[in-house]
Amino acid sequence: MSHGIESTVEKMDRYEQELEGHRAYLYRYALIQLRDPDRAEDAVQETLLAALASRGSFAGRSSLRTWLTSILRNKIVDIIRKHAREWTVGDALDTNASGDSEFDRLFRSNGSWNEMPSRWGDPDGSLESKDFWRIFEICNQAMPVPTARVFMMREVLDLGTEEICKELGITPSNCHVMLYRARMRLRRCFDENWFGKH
Repeated sequence: MSHGIESTVEKMDRYEQELEGHRAYLYRYALIQLRDPDRAEDAVQETLLAALASRGSFAGRSSLRTWLTSILRNKIVDIIRKHAREWTVGDALDTNASGDSEFDRLFRSNGSWNEMPSRWGDPDGSLESKDFWRIFEICNQAMPVPTARVFMMREVLDLGTEEICKELGITPSNCHVMLYRARMRLRRCFDENWFGKH
């Protein structure tokens, strides 16, 4: 009987250690999206507690990291919903005339590129590279907060335009403009910091 209890305790300890082994990754993931160390830490802590509480629901069909990331994504969406009203509509619109002129310079009057975007090279290889994600984090941090938030909600958290607009109190056309600006800023940042160097 006591042997069985010890075995169960050992398994729980191993499981907790496995969860802790993913903490740094989860924190970076949350920080990129929330841009607030305290909120990122809270999201990770809630994720690990939820994983402990619902250990039996982890069926092993995906990796532990994938399962934890899925839980974390939901926690991040909850945090964004909770704090969405703190971000004013003016912030969300992210109007930036100088940004528009920067983008205009990328194109000729007929709409074609002044300079073609750099080749991606090996996309799968890049996505597996820690350096790529380090550059992505730098590029993401360089964007205005509302622009980065909309991009992360759409492209990383996989929220639809309607849900993003509802949560942030913006119109679909504002959302599309912000996504366009985010993609263009990322493209320019990656051209300068990644494509030409790898």
